[in-house]
Amino acid sequence: MKFAILVNEGPFNHQASDSAYQFCKAALDMGHEVVRVFFYYDGVHNANRLSEPQSDDRNVVRRWSELGVRHGLDLSVCVAAGLRRGIKDDVLAPGFRITGLGQLIEAGIEADRLVTFGD
Repeated sequence: MKFAILVNEGPFNHQASDSAYQFCKAALDMGHEVVRVFFYYDGVHNANRLSEPQSDDRNVVRRWSELGVRHGLDLSVCVAAGLRRGIKDDVLAPGFRITGLGQLIEAGIEADRLVTFGD
């Protein structure tokens, strides 16, 4: 099955990002395809390489980055939502890229299911 994932919440203020990450990881481990992970609204904070959680806390940004690089995932960050929140190319973690809403629509068309995490 082909999945497209939409993440609408930041990495540290809501469970949505952790849940989306675990869902993607499990889907890939089971042999499914993730055509794109699209970060929208506060979800764009998942791409911020400047994020530095405490040493005893999970590093959600690094998790996404490593998963994306390892599996060749398209980790797309909405340009408009990113600019509103100060997320630009120079602060993106490895594996992330700035894109537009067209990539969300395209992912929804290409995938069998679009799964949304967060409000």
